[in-house]
This record gives sequence, structure tokens and C-alpha cells, in this order.
Amino acid sequence: MYVCLCKGITDTQIRAAVQDGASSLREVNRTLGVASQCGKCGLMARDIVRASLEQSVESDQQLFYAVT
Repeated sequence: MYVCLCKGITDTQIRAAVQDGASSLREVNRTLGVASQCGKCGLMARDIVRASLEQSVESDQQLFYAVT
């Protein structure tokens, strides 16, 4: 789904930027340019970044387990 119409940025691109190491909307903005023109996509982009970060933390926690 397109999130930023001004720059043509999709939710998939935002999630990929988070997977590549971006940890905030500011970093995604520097990488992709999202929310840099009209700004209407800022809230949606922020929500996607947060959800992606939470998902990556949850998947990382599943990788760790106690050895007995």
C-alpha cells in the first residue's frame, strides 16, 4: 500500500528500511524521504515503523531460549 504519495513510498519499503537498521521515523525519512514534503503520511509511517520494530523485537525474543 502506498503510504507517501508525494514520494511514492510503500509500507513494504518502510518495513524494509526498519529491517535494514532504521529505528525511528527520522531515520526512515533520511533513507527514503518519507514525510518530507506535505507530511500527511507522517502518522501512518510512524505507526508502521513502530509496528515493525515491535515485530522484530518479538521475533528476536523467540530466538532465545534457555539451555538446560
